[in-house]
Amino acid sequence: MSKQEEILVVDDAPIILNLLTDILSAEGFQVRSANNGALALDLITAKPPQLILLDINMPKMDGFEVCQRLKSNKETKEIPVIFVSASTNLGEKMRSFGLGVVDFISKPFQREELLARVRNLLELNQLRTRLEARVLERTAQLYQLAEELNKRLERLNKALGGITQAIALTVETRDPYIAGHQTRVAGLARAIAQEMGLSDEQMDGLHMAGLMHDLGKISIPAEILFKPTKLSELEFNLIKCHSKAGYEILKKIDFPWPIAKIVLQHHERLDGSGYPYGLKAGQILQKSQVLAVADVVEAIASHRPYRPALGVEKALEEISKNRDILYDPEVVDACLILFKEKGFTLH
Repeated sequence: MSKQEEILVVDDAPIILNLLTDILSAEGFQVRSANNGALALDLITAKPPQLILLDINMPKMDGFEVCQRLKSNKETKEIPVIFVSASTNLGEKMRSFGLGVVDFISKPFQREELLARVRNLLELNQLRTRLEARVLERTAQLYQLAEELNKRLERLNKALGGITQAIALTVETRDPYIAGHQTRVAGLARAIAQEMGLSDEQMDGLHMAGLMHDLGKISIPAEILFKPTKLSELEFNLIKCHSKAGYEILKKIDFPWPIAKIVLQHHERLDGSGYPYGLKAGQILQKSQVLAVADVVEAIASHRPYRPALGVEKALEEISKNRDILYDPEVVDACLILFKEKGFTLH
């Protein structure tokens, strides 16, 4: 403990003021003194001490008021205060500690006891100050580290987004008739999710799944994808394999969302009539159900090799008719609100 720490002694009795000053100065402490509360506050404001020894019963402004003002000021509230008083009233002692006083020394006091309590409190205050400084230093380091991690995460997200777009374009290169389909489905799925109140993280996952939901079509022969007439049962069964093929490609990638499973289930239907596993309500991921509605709406509304575009109204008619049969009612309602009330369009 440094003997250069400064102590402020406050007492209206000159004999006590001089005695405290002499005892503390003899131990090497820097001591300032004040004989009333108002002067003490002025001295503290000008130069805060490391410790205050404060009398309670003083005229005009007693120790309670001085302490209350100190503790209500953010600049001085952490300065430890010891009451030095002749009072033996238990209520006053309890009030002292309620105000934030750290110790209470009764008059008349013993020199060694006084010094021991002063030393202990100054050491504790030094430890607290060092700890606070260490906490601030460590907090600053953590903020800097978090900022660096956020920058790295942002770069990784950009890279992941670029890779996802590249995958989507790869699929569309094989099937130019559906150019933009995955991007439009992803955008609609995200908008539906937002209308449903899903979190930003959930919307990000849905958007990414939407961009890759037809990835499995790279395993389908091009002549089937481009066929301008109705598919045979065998051909359609091959098309139905694309969601499982996409799952097999994506399942080993450690995405922060269940992308592979969302892709796998986006053709499942509530009544069990979907594929590849004929799952029913309660077995299908909510995100897959959102993607399913977005996929159906975009597919019906847009041009396909085997038919012209049927338009958004026809698409909305389909999901309305099969609400709670094939498609989740909450998802359907959110989609209808987007198009009919909020003017959403497929770009």
